[in-house]
Amino acid sequence: MSDLRLINSYQVFDYTPDMIKEAREANEGKVVMKGILQKSDTLNQNGRIYPRNVLEREVRNYQKFIIENRALGELDHPDSSVVNLKNVSHIVREAHIEGDVVYGSVEILDTPSGKILQSLVESGVKLGISSRGVGTTKKQGDYQIVQDDFQLICWDFVSEPSTPGAFMMAEGRQINPEELQKVFTKSDRIDRILNDIIASRSK
Repeated sequence: MSDLRLINSYQVFDYTPDMIKEAREANEGKVVMKGILQKSDTLNQNGRIYPRNVLEREVRNYQKFIIENRALGELDHPDSSVVNLKNVSHIVREAHIEGDVVYGSVEILDTPSGKILQSLVESGVKLGISSRGVGTTKKQGDYQIVQDDFQLICWDFVSEPSTPGAFMMAEGRQINPEELQKVFTKSDRIDRILNDIIASRSK
């Protein structure tokens, strides 16, 4: 049995209705939001720390999904490592890391879940954005360190939890290798290996 588990990380994605109006005007009617997607080397609300080298690698690997228009996310975290197309609400158009912060641009799509997301944002509902990935964690004191086997799947929009750690219910489910094959194609896995080789040679 695999030790890989579904791992989520929450970050507030703060937008006002006025900011949405400006974004729509600047992007030919599309709602494109920019902000912080995630932070490295910082204790998050789920009691985890994502090391910078792990997030840098995953943001680098995620560029393939962005280029191929496959960087899709859902409204709320499902209890699955697979992005379900019928629940897709947005697409990540750009992601990069500066220091310990991952910044990005997210376009809300004209899908049923995208329309719900857009309506929530335009109504001033405070939402968060949360990474979804698979990997293991190691306990260190009162928190968990995300390990080097972490693989980013996507960023989902989620409601802000009233209690820190409220997303734990969808986490911790073991992922079997067959399910992981549905997420990452053979081409994706080869691309990951090449990125790791290139990164190790540039050090």
